[in-house]
Amino acid sequence: MDVTATQTVQAAQNTARAAAASEQSAAVLSSDFETFLQMLTAQARYQDPLEPIDSSEYAAQLAQFSMVEQQVLSNDLLEALAGQLSATSIGQSASWIGMEARTTAKVPFDGSSISVTPKPESTADEVVLIAYDADGNVVSRQQIDNSSDPVDWQGVDEDGKSLPYGLYNFAVESRQLGQAIATTPAETYAKITEARRDGTNTVFILAGGASVTTDQVSALREPESTP
Repeated sequence: MDVTATQTVQAAQNTARAAAASEQSAAVLSSDFETFLQMLTAQARYQDPLEPIDSSEYAAQLAQFSMVEQQVLSNDLLEALAGQLSATSIGQSASWIGMEARTTAKVPFDGSSISVTPKPESTADEVVLIAYDADGNVVSRQQIDNSSDPVDWQGVDEDGKSLPYGLYNFAVESRQLGQAIATTPAETYAKITEARRDGTNTVFILAGGASVTTDQVSALREPESTP
């Protein structure tokens, strides 16, 4: 089933669920209202004739029930709208699939160099690119220029030995007078392979399995063509 068909099915399911919930709530309210009227009738029938219930109490109880009824119906309407908006959001996000997202998430290394975008402190007199493996261990430290220009990470450790294939992420350590003044995550590009709903958020799955939300994506680009 393609993405468009899946979105249509999801939208239909959301609408059906909202309609079913609305019908159920309406049935419950109708039943509750009949019970409420029966209680009022019984209360009036068996009241003390010497101390009759003030009619304003009836009016207050009816008004209170009406407010609850309107609140329940409003909640049902909001849930239905939320379901429709969710289906629309996931449909719009589907256009991101196949694009390359720039994030700080882990990206797969397959032997080819990885382009890393650093963000060093402008006052640093020394900048070091740090690579971490999937377990968060530091596997290489590489001195780079104090610039935000992309750096090609070749996938080797400090001894020049090739690192194993797997997931890696990066950070930039800015140093001044031999002391670290800041360590900030560095960004890389990875292809978006899937979009999912997680509550009210849209989650994107990247090549390699890492997941990010829209606010964790700083840039999008078309996939680079391979020669």
